[in-house]
Amino acid sequence: MRPQEVGGLWLGLLGVVIFALTLPMTRLAVGTADAPQMSGAFIAMGRAVVAACLSAVFLMVTRAPLPARGDWWPLALTAGGVVFGFPLLTSIAMRHVEAVHASVIVGVLPLATAVVGAWLHRQRPSAGFWACAVVGSALVVAFAVIRSGAGGLAIQPADALLLAAMGCAAVGYGYGARLSQHMRAEHVICWALLLALPFTLPWAWLTQPQSTLPGSAWWAFGYVAVFTMWLGFFAWYRGLALGGTVRVSQVQLLQPFMSMLFAIPLLGERLDALTLGFALAVIATVFVGKKMPVRGAA
Repeated sequence: MRPQEVGGLWLGLLGVVIFALTLPMTRLAVGTADAPQMSGAFIAMGRAVVAACLSAVFLMVTRAPLPARGDWWPLALTAGGVVFGFPLLTSIAMRHVEAVHASVIVGVLPLATAVVGAWLHRQRPSAGFWACAVVGSALVVAFAVIRSGAGGLAIQPADALLLAAMGCAAVGYGYGARLSQHMRAEHVICWALLLALPFTLPWAWLTQPQSTLPGSAWWAFGYVAVFTMWLGFFAWYRGLALGGTVRVSQVQLLQPFMSMLFAIPLLGERLDALTLGFALAVIATVFVGKKMPVRGAA
């Protein structure tokens, strides 16, 4: 493996460590159905506003050039995935599911990101790769059905939101990584946040909390605003650009475990055998899928 790819994997791992705290911190900020804190919309839009303000300062300090005309549409798709789609859907869902439960759903994200990356880079995954993608997704859906608590074979709304969030994240990761090949990785997320600011700012203002909240909720909000929505992408997009989206995306194999481990001390949640078993099965499926050949386009 080339030194550039090794560096990309390490940067990707750093990004995953930062992202692993996202679900527990979001759960802490949004509260539960019985004891709600911030609204999911405010957490998603508010964190984007904070990160956009930091981005404006960073872009001025680094004297970042304006993106090229052809980069604005990929930036819009990046913003749609990682500024709007993923944060909003997960923030709404986290009020109704525990962080440990949601971490298993995140297990499908590495394959989703690899699939988007392969399509954007005109690669051709093998039949084995696609088979692993289907099996991994089926395991995630099976876990959601078993844990639905509804007594029927139906996905709960919160699980459907989480699955949709994974698709949004994969698109945002893929387009952001492609932009990072000719733009500074730090500038990609900054421009995406500023592009979204005319929409996130009024939305955050309209959904801001109207009652006094505990300090823990605000600390959790601060983490997802500064680290999850901003600094984490500095390392993540740089890692995807250096090591390749298909390869580095598989570092996310570690994210479900990290999220579970963080949720135990932060939220007092427990890790049962069923959740751990499904998490291991999903991760094993993604690990096998990583070994399957991915050929370049003819």
